[in-house]
Amino acid sequence: MASHGPSNERAANGGSEVATGRGSFNTIKPDPKHSWTYSTKMAISFALTAVMTAAIFVMVLAVVWESQFKAYTRSNMQSLAQSAADTLAIGYDAAGAWTPEVIANASSISVSSPDVSLQVLDEDGNVLYDDSVDASHHGDSGVNTGTTAVPTASESVVTASVVDAKGKTVGTVRLWAFGSDALLTSSDAKFRESSYSAIAAAAAIAVVLAVIIGYFVSRSLTKPIQRITRTASQIRNGDLTARTGVRGTDEIGQLGETFDDMATSLEKDLKLEHRLTSDVAHELRTPLMAILATVEAMQDGVLPADDEHLETLASETRRLSRLVDAMLKLSRLENGTTELKIERTDVVYLVKSLVSSQHQLFHEKGLHLRFKDDTAHGECQADVDPDLIREAVVNLMSNAMRYTDEDGWVVVSVSSDHSDAIISVRDTGIGIAKEDIPQTFSRFWRSDVSRERVSGGLGVGLSITKEIVDRHNGTISVDSELGKGTTFTIRVPLNRGRRNLKQALQEKQQEK
Repeated sequence: MASHGPSNERAANGGSEVATGRGSFNTIKPDPKHSWTYSTKMAISFALTAVMTAAIFVMVLAVVWESQFKAYTRSNMQSLAQSAADTLAIGYDAAGAWTPEVIANASSISVSSPDVSLQVLDEDGNVLYDDSVDASHHGDSGVNTGTTAVPTASESVVTASVVDAKGKTVGTVRLWAFGSDALLTSSDAKFRESSYSAIAAAAAIAVVLAVIIGYFVSRSLTKPIQRITRTASQIRNGDLTARTGVRGTDEIGQLGETFDDMATSLEKDLKLEHRLTSDVAHELRTPLMAILATVEAMQDGVLPADDEHLETLASETRRLSRLVDAMLKLSRLENGTTELKIERTDVVYLVKSLVSSQHQLFHEKGLHLRFKDDTAHGECQADVDPDLIREAVVNLMSNAMRYTDEDGWVVVSVSSDHSDAIISVRDTGIGIAKEDIPQTFSRFWRSDVSRERVSGGLGVGLSITKEIVDRHNGTISVDSELGKGTTFTIRVPLNRGRRNLKQALQEKQQEK
């Protein structure tokens, strides 16, 4: 079978790939099943963003806020220890020694702060008071004789010196948080715990809000996208009138407007394509049918094979040849395969000589042809391909001659401004309907009025003219009114290099 060809070729070449004529084509995939919608993805993205934000906040809190909070609680504990040391120093100065009455002051301080353990030492380091040890460990003098439960880590305990009136250190007060390695009282620990609980609750609320906001935001974003998708599907299924109706100044609004413009252009192009197919068939069929009918009549003996009928065949054949040549020339211009031979040319002289050569032909048709020089100095130098510009002007003049009634006028003029050479061809002919003007330069197009005229041309002259002007980086415009005439205006740059530089700068600015 033919499908085995590529495998056999690879086998013959030791398994290596070789070039084949095989190709493939796939239609658009149907809607995927069991996949997350864009709204779901957006909601999850917002939720993950909220979770990450909360996690980063907790990490920063654990590093910065936790250390600041511990420094704050240590400062409070230090102030409490210094206050206790100052109170004991006053009692010591009054008694002159560490008496039970002086030590009793420590007990009152301890009772006022139940979450804090207090220890008092004399100048020799002997424990005078320790509220972290059971009362059974104290002797009759109140001096602690048992073991203490003072934290060993320096960050877990604060100290303050007891200094008498003479400035001598007579003892030391030590404080720590009861049942905690850190200097955190139960109220401090509760505050820290409630802070973290509040942060966790805020994070949970943020995640929920992010999901809700993400859902509604994604819906607002996906609704116009879904409309564009549905419209694209309708157009794909043949409904060229479908439009999204999406408008706005943001990117999605611009996308919708651009899509609708594209759909309008597509509808217009397809209609033109259908019309082009019909026109090509019509334009080719007319001379072919005339040739076929004449040949068959001559074969059947109905018509003699004389010079008159042979001339009919030759005339139709030449018309067919001109049509094919015009189509070939138009195709080459559109594809850019026609090489431009740019020369510094006096456009005034070129057009004036062309008008002079055509004057007799117009006169034979009963028309008045006139050249008008609107330049300041009688010349207009421009970088153009003179042969192509001459052909473009001839096409416009032929069009004017074909659709202008006898005794009508055709005026060809040349002018210039600071950047362009301007060539205009104005006639007093039948004109073009307003609704038909946009189709003027379409191939094989002719208005309904002009189609009724026996003198109708091939229908590609104006298309060729437009392509010639486009190749010169110029523009062509048409202004017409039914029954009053038509004016075609060509503008080509005087200096091709400057125009190219200008276009390059414009394209660069558009890219930015």
